[in-house]
Amino acid sequence: MALIRGRQLKSLAPLSVHVHRPCFSLPIHPPALMTATNYSSTSISAADLETLELLGQGNGGKVYKVRHKQTSSTYALKLVSNHSDHTVRCNLSREIEILRCTDSSHIVRCEAFFEQPLGDIKILMEFMDSGSLETLLKDNGTFSEAKLAHVARQVLSGLNYLHTHNIAHRDIKPANILVNSNMEVKIADFGISKIMSLTSEGACSSPVGTFAYMSPERFNKENCGGTYSGYASDIWSFGLTIMELYVGRYPLLPPGQSPDWPSLMLAICFGEPPSLPEGASQEFKSFIEACLQKEVGKRWTAGQLLKHPFLSDVGF
Repeated sequence: MALIRGRQLKSLAPLSVHVHRPCFSLPIHPPALMTATNYSSTSISAADLETLELLGQGNGGKVYKVRHKQTSSTYALKLVSNHSDHTVRCNLSREIEILRCTDSSHIVRCEAFFEQPLGDIKILMEFMDSGSLETLLKDNGTFSEAKLAHVARQVLSGLNYLHTHNIAHRDIKPANILVNSNMEVKIADFGISKIMSLTSEGACSSPVGTFAYMSPERFNKENCGGTYSGYASDIWSFGLTIMELYVGRYPLLPPGQSPDWPSLMLAICFGEPPSLPEGASQEFKSFIEACLQKEVGKRWTAGQLLKHPFLSDVGF
């Protein structure tokens, strides 16, 4: 679940279907390790926080806007209940593990962890005041190429950081990319991400995530050159996200078509790669094509995409 503000885009609500499989590869940290005193360099405690409003909720828990009583600083607080459930606990352990080891201006910053007496876990993160890219698309309409180049450079910088540190996000989509009012963009929601150094590529290829943004090899790697890469899969999801912001709708299905499992699987695995409408620049078309190659080996990496001509001028 992204730390979103406001309503989600209703037309895409059916696309946000997740499949979760139990994870056994990551160690489950004892509760004593998941506390603010063992993680945060600040002196923030759960009692210092005042709840202001509910920002969003989903299978992963609820996210609230909170304020520090003494400093008036604003944060987002993610509350995860019932973490005694193995799958929930495993996803939470993975998310905390990743948040602990990431340090990038393009990744949502985590301030502290708290474990409550009843077993709930709270994750305190920076507050992004403009919600998500999904929110902006709903409220403000489609993005210009110049604005997309500005967004894409930041998201790719975050992905490049993750991938060079052996982390596959596995759920890149507009709702999981958060925005500040100055168009500062950051990647969020690491609940189903994978630390690749602790597992095999094959284990990472299970269909976990949001169906609509899965790469073809996530459904059937044999039809895509027989290989799987969590990093390349993130690039496919990123490409769909950028294209959606440009055309204003999910780009792999025609307007009005039901985004059910069979339709999504056929469109992603067997349909023609989506093409941009007339009026898009050649640089933008080339950029999207580099992201949405069905063969994993032909898809560009985050590092390569950062050098693409489409990103040469990010003013907007």
